[in-house]
Amino acid sequence: MRRRIVLVCVVITLAAANPAAAQEPTLATVLQRAGAYVSMVERVVSGIVAEERYSQRWTVLPRGWPLTEDRRQRELVSDLLIVHLEAAGLWMQFRDVFEADGTPVRDRDERLMKLFLQPTGSSDDQRERILAESARYNIGNVERNVNTPLFAMLFLDPRHQARFRFFRTKDRTPLLGNDGSRGGAAATDAPRLRADSWVVRFEERKGQTIIHADASRDLPSHGRFWIDPATGRVLMTELVAEDRTVRAIILVRFRSEPGENMLFPLAMRERYEGRTNKSIIEGWATYDHFRQFTVTVDTAIKK
Repeated sequence: MRRRIVLVCVVITLAAANPAAAQEPTLATVLQRAGAYVSMVERVVSGIVAEERYSQRWTVLPRGWPLTEDRRQRELVSDLLIVHLEAAGLWMQFRDVFEADGTPVRDRDERLMKLFLQPTGSSDDQRERILAESARYNIGNVERNVNTPLFAMLFLDPRHQARFRFFRTKDRTPLLGNDGSRGGAAATDAPRLRADSWVVRFEERKGQTIIHADASRDLPSHGRFWIDPATGRVLMTELVAEDRTVRAIILVRFRSEPGENMLFPLAMRERYEGRTNKSIIEGWATYDHFRQFTVTVDTAIKK
């Protein structure tokens, strides 16, 4: 059974007795700082390109004889860029794959021209084409377009925080371990997260969720953010979206670039578990070679 995960953007005094506690911010303050940080990231990161090296592995477990696994793999090299759609009032991550399994993508220039410089239809149509192009090389029986490193930070955007419940938690152990078996998995060990970072759990309220299954059914998400409470900078995101048929986990670590106030993505680790067909999709991605995108594509997208 093929399950589809589709991004749908919706615009819609006791401390006085303890001096140390008086200096600690409240959860509301930390969320406000994190929201301001995400708003800054949205402004700064638009037009920045990173090189992404992305390994995917799809394993279908046996149900009978012969007891052998069906395993498939894919290696992608892409430019990951942030596109701001002014007409739609949102920013999106676009994965421009230029090499798949060691072979150059032949139609790259043509599809980029049609996607950005010769758009047709409404901004909604343009958004759907960007999402489809970003996901066209994914393997597995879970159709998905949420596997981008900045996606979960959307939940901390001041425009969307009211859609979630937030709780501070002491559980600091990520759901996905660093087994070091492929690509970016080992890279998520460094740098080590600061001990004074806050771990904030989030739970999406039901109704008009940001992630949908089968393009229509709400799929509430939950997870955790590792946040620097003093600055609101997001050190790591952990997103979980699940129902009775599939469980998706996406973990992203961030690093600081010299001279920059924002943290750039370091590595992404993901896992999708089919609860009915016993399939597992795993992914490891690393990010490097950050640079400025010099072509303005926003002006070609009409409302």
